[in-house]
Amino acid sequence: MPSEKDGVMIILSSPSGAGKTTLVKKLSQKDNYEISISHTTRQPRHNENQNEDYYFVDETEFKRLIKNEEFLEYAKVFNNFYGTTRTPVIDRLNKGKNILFDIDWQGADQIKNKKLDYKLITFFILPPSKEVLFQRLSKRHENDKLIAEERMKQFERDVLHWINYDYVVINNDLNECHFKITNLINAEINDGSKDYDLNYIRDHVEKLTY
Repeated sequence: MPSEKDGVMIILSSPSGAGKTTLVKKLSQKDNYEISISHTTRQPRHNENQNEDYYFVDETEFKRLIKNEEFLEYAKVFNNFYGTTRTPVIDRLNKGKNILFDIDWQGADQIKNKKLDYKLITFFILPPSKEVLFQRLSKRHENDKLIAEERMKQFERDVLHWINYDYVVINNDLNECHFKITNLINAEINDGSKDYDLNYIRDHVEKLTY
């Protein structure tokens, strides 16, 4: 049965290229914070390792896990499956670990709908502008410009989900963004005051979707 000694669930979502994975890795360096490692059917990128960045599996294995209802959440994104298995997450929360999730809005919705008895804090990360986002995506996918363009089209749809998150943070400078998220997490856990301007976020979203 969950208690006050349990860990907290912290979700970071963002449109592709806004920097959530880098932020999750940075947050995981704090004491008592661990990243929930997702299963995925996509191919590893050159800088990714099996069982560290993801559990890379084939579609048959992924569908077996779905059938056995082992996922806390899963989604198909850009023709690949991603999912979080339930047991390791619950075990670590019960041991007092704060668990970080690097997942998209579909996965975040599923975890929220599970209504688990653990504190949940959700963040949506946005780029400072569409121009900056396109530069980041073009750099990441420099061998295939069509991928960057596809991600930009998806951005138009993904950004609309910001309203379903507790907090939206703009990743203009990585360290500043990390600092802001850390302060908001601490304020949530300790019932402290929160430095958060919803009107500023609303204006920023309007600029991004104009």
